[in-house]
Amino acid sequence: MAEPFWKTVPLNEMTDTQWESLCDGCGKCCLIKLQDADTEEIVFTDIVCHLLDMNTRQCTQYAKRCVLVPTCVKLTSDNLDDLDFMPPSCAYRLLAEGADLPNWHPLVSGTRDSVVAADMSVDARVISEADFDGDFEDQVVNWPLMNA
Repeated sequence: MAEPFWKTVPLNEMTDTQWESLCDGCGKCCLIKLQDADTEEIVFTDIVCHLLDMNTRQCTQYAKRCVLVPTCVKLTSDNLDDLDFMPPSCAYRLLAEGADLPNWHPLVSGTRDSVVAADMSVDARVISEADFDGDFEDQVVNWPLMNA
């Protein structure tokens, strides 16, 4: 049996279909992140981008997301060296760091439901920035750092 593509094809040589399939649909990349001006430490909040559909964990404007939200980062093989802003469970980050995909990843499990079942998604943990009017600093959370 052949090895799965993510074990044999370097990230910078993947087809668009292979690249897009690496996304597990957890929604963590849509969390609002804050960076300390002095230490450059990045922390996650439980506030998500207003474009995230919280039922599907998909961007409602995926094709135009970087235009509509200028701070949205489009992952490409050109910016893989600077993935500190992505959660440690992100498949792109894991593969770029030489790790394998976890058992709950849809490409391994065969179902997108495994992300929620493993408690690795934003489900029932977040507030849309469209519905939030407080201080982002008060919403810092550690759960996105889990890499179970």
